[in-house]
Amino acid sequence: MSSGKTMVTAASLATAVLIATSACAGESAGGQVTLRFAYWGSDVRQQRTEEAIRKFEARHPHIDVVGEFSGFGGYYDRLATNVAGGSTPDVITIEIRGLREYAERGTLADLSGEVDTAGIDSKVLATGAIGGKQFAIPTGVNAWCLVADPEAIEAAGQRLPDDATWTWEEYIRLAARITARTGGKVHGTQQAFNPAFLQIFAAQRGEPFYDGSRLGISAGTIKAWWAVHRKLIATGGSPDAARSIALGARNVDGSLFATGNGAMGMWWSNEFGAISRASGGKKMELLRMPKARQAAPGGMFLQPAMFYTASAKSAHQAEAAEFIDFMVNDPEAGAIILSDRGLPANSNVLAAVRDDLPEADKKTLAFLDEIRDELADPPAAPPKGASAMEAVLKRYTDEVLFGRMPADAAARKFITEANALIAG
Repeated sequence: MSSGKTMVTAASLATAVLIATSACAGESAGGQVTLRFAYWGSDVRQQRTEEAIRKFEARHPHIDVVGEFSGFGGYYDRLATNVAGGSTPDVITIEIRGLREYAERGTLADLSGEVDTAGIDSKVLATGAIGGKQFAIPTGVNAWCLVADPEAIEAAGQRLPDDATWTWEEYIRLAARITARTGGKVHGTQQAFNPAFLQIFAAQRGEPFYDGSRLGISAGTIKAWWAVHRKLIATGGSPDAARSIALGARNVDGSLFATGNGAMGMWWSNEFGAISRASGGKKMELLRMPKARQAAPGGMFLQPAMFYTASAKSAHQAEAAEFIDFMVNDPEAGAIILSDRGLPANSNVLAAVRDDLPEADKKTLAFLDEIRDELADPPAAPPKGASAMEAVLKRYTDEVLFGRMPADAAARKFITEANALIAG
């Protein structure tokens, strides 16, 4: 296979799987090794990853890397099917919410001592460890934060908030004023329903998202979180429920920022560059999340954007570890990937590429440096079943926002269903 190969398409995936699971497990008579590498993302990520793969193959002529790329929507369904069918990719990209589930079912190899982790912050690295085994290597870090368009805020006759002190009430009022002052042309904010938002909101009230194999969030906190969403809709600070929920399912290219109709929104910090591009190159700002009144912790935290893992069933675990090591630790790989998978987890790689980062990513780095002392420790891998938590939370959120279920009942049912999910 040449270094200029293209991504595996749906039509050729079956052929690739047959090759990878043949008697020689991807190894030709000449000793050539084929690694299958599963990941998701955008067209930009696909292009950068292919370039990094070509660089790796040039250094390791005996290893061919077949990238199995897909959009995020069907990624985990495809991965689950491959694992169940005995055709697990050699290198797997995974999020923290699914890490424990795959590690504890024996899918993932222990990479302890197989990948150089000296340049990775120990607390960040620990998020990929379970039971003393390093199953996952962080690609890069990011934080859930608020993104603002200063030009849109000022055009509405408002000021950029003091994000060191602002509250949820002030956020709601500002959003409502922006919408009102622009006659609805620009909405004050775009709603977000990511569990990371709820995790920060709960931390401000002294509650962890998970407490062992149960939820640590109370019904009162969930109701208060929904109340923020409902008040934004009621005051016009955000679009109505139907449009807000539809926007929440889109990527940044389909956001209010992309159409010039939004002044604020919540996103992961590694999406900041894409948001800036989608907005037509506007000078956007990253802000701290609003806080509950008199809350001591802000609740924000660093988290790996994703992890690289290796299959425990791979016939080529050494080569898989070598590829992961390259993607995480090599400055040339870092110069290609930049912040696409979060700001590089390896501090040496980050130092090597920081001057080459796009301006938006430099701003992200400066923002994270500014708030670093305020951030909570990165969370541990959540319980098994957590990979489905976002869908469960979204379902009950939809019920509340559309008025189909009272918040009290929805919160109780959510907690019961979520606890059953993660206890199993």
